[in-house]
Amino acid sequence: MSHHFDTKLAKEDPSLNVGDFYLFQGAPDTTVMAMTVNPDVVLSAPDTLHIEGLYAFRLDLTGDAREDVVFKFRFNEPRHVNVDEHVHVQKFQVRRATGEAIAGDKGDLLIEGDTGTVHSKSGIRAFVGIAPDLFAADAVAMQNLQKAFYDEHRYDGDAFLRSRQNFFNNRNITAIVLEVPNLLIGKGTVHAWATVSLYGHAPEMQVSRWGLPMITHLFLNDPANQEVKETFNKSVPSDDIALFSGYIADYTQKMTTYAGSAVKPEEYGKQMVSRLCPTTLPYELGTAAAFDVARFNGRPLGDDVQDVMLSLATNRPIQDGAAPDRNRIRSEFPYFGEPYSKEEQKDVVPWHPRRSH
Repeated sequence: MSHHFDTKLAKEDPSLNVGDFYLFQGAPDTTVMAMTVNPDVVLSAPDTLHIEGLYAFRLDLTGDAREDVVFKFRFNEPRHVNVDEHVHVQKFQVRRATGEAIAGDKGDLLIEGDTGTVHSKSGIRAFVGIAPDLFAADAVAMQNLQKAFYDEHRYDGDAFLRSRQNFFNNRNITAIVLEVPNLLIGKGTVHAWATVSLYGHAPEMQVSRWGLPMITHLFLNDPANQEVKETFNKSVPSDDIALFSGYIADYTQKMTTYAGSAVKPEEYGKQMVSRLCPTTLPYELGTAAAFDVARFNGRPLGDDVQDVMLSLATNRPIQDGAAPDRNRIRSEFPYFGEPYSKEEQKDVVPWHPRRSH
């Protein structure tokens, strides 16, 4: 949930907010793509997906930061289950698009089914439903780090020694999970990202974009320029160097200067630009995924990406004391384990009063 409520539309409708994005090997010769939406679902957000939402996994096969293959989810009107007005089921369709079919909701139908149930067809598996949030972060420490950086122009390295609590502990999200044979993607290394757009009565409008964790929360989070987050979420990776490399270079140069952690802060800033722009997730198909300081190669569910991104941003090894709940990860599809129960959530405070739909 590293990308919580970056934009005005995401604040109005959590189902349009991409919280996280994962990419890793599934069954032999398959790749798993997963995005999360509806942060703190049930407690703070409805359990539905937007019927004019276009939920897409976009993969660049050639290295030009433009998608060559897209997998798209669309959802029908929600219906109540067992007369429980708080539990909904929606029918969904998954399409694969290339070439001229990439725009809009066009593409070949791969699989369809209902939310809350695993569906399989021709080596393709899909699941959409409530799942445990596997992102972990000490939100208080993160705020203190950024406050010291922007307000006091200093590095608060002790911020992560004081709180050491996972803000996302025992919270659920809605997971959109797709496993496809690699033949439906391609070969070699892909560069991937996830988006949510509105598409229906009006032309397609991108609302949320996710490639790498913490980009907007770390590098594009100047209190004096929050509009840059809107720009990021509406833009495409091929524009990232032009639009955002300056912000990333400036942030890392200043952070490492304050921290005294780089011999040449300006050079380190340039290194981080080359590492983070375009903001896409690289993954060599058919290999074990790992997201770490040394290298990004996809992202499995259990990697502690917050520590990785903080360490890169500061050029210091940081451990914030919060880690994904790996007991909540399955070894088989849909890989997300059981969501947290009402009993497990009895002491969890909602982020905001639940909105009715």
